[in-house]
Amino acid sequence: IEAPFYGKNIQVLLKLGRAQGIAIAAALSRNISVTEYSPRKIKQSITGNGNASKEQVWKMLQSILKFKDDPQFLDATDAVAVALCHHYESGTEQLRSKGKGAGWAEFIASNPHLVK
Repeated sequence: IEAPFYGKNIQVLLKLGRAQGIAIAAALSRNISVTEYSPRKIKQSITGNGNASKEQVWKMLQSILKFKDDPQFLDATDAVAVALCHHYESGTEQLRSKGKGAGWAEFIASNPHLVK
């Protein structure tokens, strides 16, 4: 779940909170764990920049996931970004470097199965 953020329109924030509450309740009713990420964390995870725009996030998702079509609404890509962020953060696949300032050499050494 993407954590709520301060918005200028309180009505939008209230509606978002209700939708998130329903999604969390539905998951918990099925014994599915819920994890919450800040918008900044999601952007950082996908683009490497916590201040990235929606357009930058979409372009990176398009590159990573090989999507060919452009979305009709960029808000629709938020769920995909949250899911990919969770995938990265859960540690199920080590595609990113753990070290600060690490480069391609470390990435290749850590992921030889990705090199062709």
